[in-house]
Amino acid sequence: MSKKVLITGAGGQLGNDLVKQFAEQGYEVFGLNREELDITNQEKVKEVFTEIKPDIVIHSAAYTAVDNAENDQESAFLINAIGSRNIAIEADCCGSKLVYVSTDYVFNGEAREPINEFEAISPLGIYGRSKLAGEQYVKDLSNKFFIVRTSWVFGLNGNNFVKTMLKLSEQKDELGVVSDQVGSPTYTVDLAHVINELVKTEKYGTYHVANNGSCSWYEFAKEIFKLSNKSVKVNPLTSEEFPRPAKRPAYSVFDQMNLRLNNIKEMPHWKDALKRFLQEYSTTE
Repeated sequence: MSKKVLITGAGGQLGNDLVKQFAEQGYEVFGLNREELDITNQEKVKEVFTEIKPDIVIHSAAYTAVDNAENDQESAFLINAIGSRNIAIEADCCGSKLVYVSTDYVFNGEAREPINEFEAISPLGIYGRSKLAGEQYVKDLSNKFFIVRTSWVFGLNGNNFVKTMLKLSEQKDELGVVSDQVGSPTYTVDLAHVINELVKTEKYGTYHVANNGSCSWYEFAKEIFKLSNKSVKVNPLTSEEFPRPAKRPAYSVFDQMNLRLNNIKEMPHWKDALKRFLQEYSTTE
């Protein structure tokens, strides 16, 4: 009998690819979106888990509006902290393996070299704090958990930086892009693949999972235009020249130490991932 996988946030960028990935691997997949599972409703979560009895739970549902979170902290904590608590409790009751998808925003961006899983955490804003609170609930309430921190995510489903740049390239021939924030872009297909590999094991713990290599948003934009043959002039901006309500980490490049320590294959380079994404994206346009 095939194993049952419950995926929250199935309508999102990552959730969409997780559903595909696990279905292709022969799992019985229950991909639930916000309308089908309100993770903030403890009774509803209990009902769903009692009915499905999942072997594996991948919790990718989240409040991700980073700027809005600064003025709407109750919603951010309700979804990212309390919602994750509800999922963790029921996953533990079912004896399910639990994957909680977290973020580079749990770090303050002051590092100067790639950040491994054992570095001290210190979020800058409400979004990062609410995701960290979710991590804590998962650690406290689940016995079989994988915390998967990722960064700068892009995929076919939903909005992301790559799609925004491609749209802007149709409207403008010159753009300003922030050049003093550096991170690791992550293709959802590659991320879903590593999550799939992780849940086959019992190597529980916290993992940094992003595509290898690093770049600034400015360098990322230039590569997007280069690979998609768009002649757009990109000008570097400082964060001060492009103010946002929530402060972003200036440096959030991940070292995937825990993948190496546990003999799990690291992700391909972000440039390779971007190339594959753009090929896939061009066929859907």
